[in-house]
Amino acid sequence: MKRLVILGGGESGVGTALLGKQKNYEVFVSDYGEIKKKYKEVLLYNEIEWEEKQHSLDKILNADVVVKSPGIPDKVEVVKLLDSKGISVISEIEFASQYTNANIIGITGSNGKTTTTMLTHHILKEAGLSVGMAGNIGDSFAKQVAENNVEHYVLELSSFQLDGIVNFKPEIAVITNITPDHLDRYDYKFENYIASKFRIVMNQTKDDYLIYDADDEVIEAYLKEHSIQSTLLPFSLTKKLDQGTYLENKNIKINIDNSQIIMPTANLALEGKHNIKNAMAASTVAQLLRIRKNTIRESLENFQGAEHRLEQVLRINKVQYINDSKATNVNATYYALESMEAPTVWIVGGQDKGNNYESLFPFVNKNVKAIICLGVDNKKLFENFGNMVDIIVETQYMSEAVKIAYKIAEAGDNVLLSPACASFDLFENYEDRGRQFKDAVRKL
Repeated sequence: MKRLVILGGGESGVGTALLGKQKNYEVFVSDYGEIKKKYKEVLLYNEIEWEEKQHSLDKILNADVVVKSPGIPDKVEVVKLLDSKGISVISEIEFASQYTNANIIGITGSNGKTTTTMLTHHILKEAGLSVGMAGNIGDSFAKQVAENNVEHYVLELSSFQLDGIVNFKPEIAVITNITPDHLDRYDYKFENYIASKFRIVMNQTKDDYLIYDADDEVIEAYLKEHSIQSTLLPFSLTKKLDQGTYLENKNIKINIDNSQIIMPTANLALEGKHNIKNAMAASTVAQLLRIRKNTIRESLENFQGAEHRLEQVLRINKVQYINDSKATNVNATYYALESMEAPTVWIVGGQDKGNNYESLFPFVNKNVKAIICLGVDNKKLFENFGNMVDIIVETQYMSEAVKIAYKIAEAGDNVLLSPACASFDLFENYEDRGRQFKDAVRKL
């Protein structure tokens, strides 16, 4: 019996444990932190051995294969030890993909991947296809492979998940964009992070597809320098493409192998330029899968967006409160500020990942009337934006941030939570941060 050791007892770890048990592995789950109650219950119910608050090396180093949570860096001692002993350390995505014959659509990028994943899944579901959605979103991929037998999976993939693949290959890959993010995990080298994202195509052949943003200079430069086997399907807001998807006269035009479909953008459910790109990526996937044009169009028009992503919370005294807690990097906040058309009170800050705020300056000068810094360390925000706005204050409590915003904002303004930073200094995660914002707004 092969021994499967899983590092990390969260969603992906416990899902992997269930699939491993089903495939007759001897399974052991080890978490250096505390395992959440709901996951402990699953492990106990399924009689899977586990430990928390420690890594017992005698129980880990005798593994045949190790699956580690994407949250654990390669630099930690236990992972280095496993590497030195030649024990294969892979991601849950790699492990689970061995046990499904489904058609896989893999979506990665610094921003837009959650919306594009949800939108693609929504179109496929509306078309009546048998489809699951997993990866960085919802129930883990491994758990779904163990419990369901679907024909298509739409997977949202982070660079950390892609770092742990060996043979994983999506039939359709999507790269929404690449901007500096998570550089603390990549030795502060942008090129390492770029290479990580492009691992999504490393096993693709000419029979597989890469859908990507042709307006993204980073992606374009990488494609010029590296030969990729995949069939390329770019999308663009500015270029007319013979093969791919582009915008012309407010219509999305998709050209694949001499067939063209045209979709109006007038009634898209989601606003903003970046959402036209997300719609382009998702509808290109749908066109490859031969989904009817009317189904694609209707799906784009009735889609409900992702929570914590430019989510309109409430309008109070003619002030619109917007929750964009999912903006954990500068580029995501760029899209948010770009789409603000009214004077904005901007709540920003958190755990900085080596951010460069320069790209935001034009929007701050144009639309931001006040800045509320919500983080443990706000020095960098003061240095960057202190001279640009009349009001810049700091707090470490969401309730207080919202009260200050309420006092400053006037009729017709927006109050935008778009932190541009990770949430871990004051909150559990970006969802917790977004929920606290919404609760505070509802209590005004």
